[in-house]
Amino acid sequence: MKRTIKEAIAQCFHYDNHEQLRTHPNDFIATYNFARRLKTLNGLILHEYICKTRTSEPEKFIINPSHQIPGLNN
Repeated sequence: MKRTIKEAIAQCFHYDNHEQLRTHPNDFIATYNFARRLKTLNGLILHEYICKTRTSEPEKFIINPSHQIPGLNN
């Protein structure tokens, strides 16, 4: 994952200050987790896969993953 972040962020963008560099990886990870479809998960985004797994194996989860979606409800 570190290499994925490095290739997607650090090598492609120029940052004017350290604050930009600190916030951009967090934005990238949020986008990766909630928007990017992954081949290894059969075309699901990570959040969809987690919710699907929760329905089939609820004993593995302490909290409801649908409560972890970023946005106005947080």
